Amino acid sequence: MSSSDLAQHQEVEALYSGHHGWLHRWLQGKLGCAHHAADVAQDTFVRIISSRDALLGIDQPRAYLTTIAKRLLIDRSRRQLVEQAYLAEIALVADTLPGYPSPEEIAMAVQALAQIADALEGAPARVREAFLRHYLDDQTQAAIAVEMGVSKRMVQKYLVQALLHCQARCAALADHPL
Repeated sequence: MSSSDLAQHQEVEALYSGHHGWLHRWLQGKLGCAHHAADVAQDTFVRIISSRDALLGIDQPRAYLTTIAKRLLIDRSRRQLVEQAYLAEIALVADTLPGYPSPEEIAMAVQALAQIADALEGAPARVREAFLRHYLDDQTQAAIAVEMGVSKRMVQKYLVQALLHCQARCAALADHPL
């Protein structure tokens, strides 16, 4: 450690030991919380330590510490405002979005999907694909036609076949329950 670094270290140590308690009490009066006051007091001295020329020509150390601490309080206040606005926005979005489905809703959906799978059992693959894309994936008939490489009219025929197949399958299952 060079002599100038040693001298600066001793100045910071003297400033800390001579004024930390006072700064902490002053900040506690401003903030009303000993823990927050301790954080800001510590941040004040960290700011001084991180600045190489911080202690050059200080005639009034308490005024200097107060100035740094006030700036840190302003920064802290700005961060809190941003955080509060962010949390308020998240709460607003959370209130407008549907929540996670309940276990009962999940069970009903699984049961409905099982019934659809049973109803479509035995239908040709392209008929099943068109049905699932249209009714479960909410795709338009035109989009399905493009993806399947067929005409829109053919997709309509597939959907009619799927519905007729489901109707016949459901009737057969009703006549011969498992």
